[in-house]
Amino acid sequence: MTLARFAAFLPLLVLSAQTPNPDVLKQAAREMVEGRRTLTQQMVDSIFSFSELGYQEFETSKYVTGILEKNGFRVTRGVAGLPTAWVAEYGKGSPVIAFIADIDGLPETSQTPGVAFHKPLIANGPGHGEGHNAGQAVNVTAALVVKELMQRHNIPGTLRVYPGVAEELLGSRTWMVNAGLFKGLDAMLSTHVSSDFGTGYGAIGSGLVSVEYTFTGKSAHSAGSPWAGRSALDAVELMNTGWNFRREHLRTDQRSHYVITHGGDQPNVVPPLAKVWYYFREWDYQRIQDLHTLGSQIAKGATLMTDTEVTERVLGAAWPGHFNKPMAEALTANIAKVGMPQWSPADQALAKAAQAELKSEQSGLRTSPTQLGAPEQAPRMYGSDDIAEVAWNVPTVVLRFPANIPGMIGHHWSSSIAMATPIAHKGSTAGAIAHAMTALDLLLKPDLLAAAKAYFAEQTKSTKWQSLVPPATRPPPTSIRRR
Repeated sequence: MTLARFAAFLPLLVLSAQTPNPDVLKQAAREMVEGRRTLTQQMVDSIFSFSELGYQEFETSKYVTGILEKNGFRVTRGVAGLPTAWVAEYGKGSPVIAFIADIDGLPETSQTPGVAFHKPLIANGPGHGEGHNAGQAVNVTAALVVKELMQRHNIPGTLRVYPGVAEELLGSRTWMVNAGLFKGLDAMLSTHVSSDFGTGYGAIGSGLVSVEYTFTGKSAHSAGSPWAGRSALDAVELMNTGWNFRREHLRTDQRSHYVITHGGDQPNVVPPLAKVWYYFREWDYQRIQDLHTLGSQIAKGATLMTDTEVTERVLGAAWPGHFNKPMAEALTANIAKVGMPQWSPADQALAKAAQAELKSEQSGLRTSPTQLGAPEQAPRMYGSDDIAEVAWNVPTVVLRFPANIPGMIGHHWSSSIAMATPIAHKGSTAGAIAHAMTALDLLLKPDLLAAAKAYFAEQTKSTKWQSLVPPATRPPPTSIRRR
């Protein structure tokens, strides 16, 4: 080669040295995540042991942010008026890639892990009956590995890690969006536990608004002078009766449910205060608003019948989800490379025993990832998740990682059986590999990020996100009763 030809070829050599091969880096990421299996297991089990309800995730928050800080992330705590929320950040410049996963537990789902029948660790205690203890283990492991590869290879960009606080109450991400915590993000990698290994795109899930109605009346002696009282509990019961009669004349697609959070103190005192908490679910912003308005009208009608008063407070909200197709395709390709965990005979035996206890199909654990299908081919998902608030503001994809047993009941002790066992440990490691690979794709492949942004622009061209939480509403206090 002549000196002139070498001089012309030299910039290509330098560019090649500066631009790591994504496939080589993804293999390195896989090996590095595998090397952190013990850390991943410790996070899964530690967060399971905390089993903290929404807005009370103090030990979980302290534990996860401590790991991130120790590994060089800059942590800002107590963001968006939420004491247990944080933003952890590493790096600088673009692109900005983030991870998010829920951290809250559920009431009355305490369960001894690895036991295939109901055996609570604490009778009637809280537990991880949706497996939220594993999501941060997936994301933190992935983020630490990607951060190390960015350092080694001088890869530009920024990583962020967020929590999903009080997701079961749809109680944080609207406030996080309104506080501007996701501004500047290029892509969000969300994570949720599952019994399968896959993702989806397009419209997924219903939306809702969470509202507590507080009725006030006047106390009196229930026997001596009941005519002097005005029962707030009567108003709650009349509202519920009115709503239940109205259900017949609502769209069959709607979902609505309530619990009485306060019904008085003792029978011989006419209740001067009573509260009822509603979830109003529908499939678009306007219909959710319409249900909320109807509920408030019925509440007002109950006050007219009982000579009481009512106030209301929105406690949380979520839009129906809509997730990013190019990111889902990239994530699915990485899931295919990772493959399902290698389940042991003991893993399969536990799964089948739990399925027998729940009288579901005794098929054991799944052995192959789920293929990416068109949204219209997927069964309708009636649940809601406030990751949707993020997905209408940033290109977002949700990884379903295989850390639980098929056939368990959601929001139930059975969904805790596997969540601190080798099933959850192996599934979380597999999820961390897939997420780390996808983060590397987003950092190293400008065409993928451009396609994700183009899809998002089309998604939001005619539908603009609006908060379902009224302006100036503050996040609920940590003392809120959960159900």
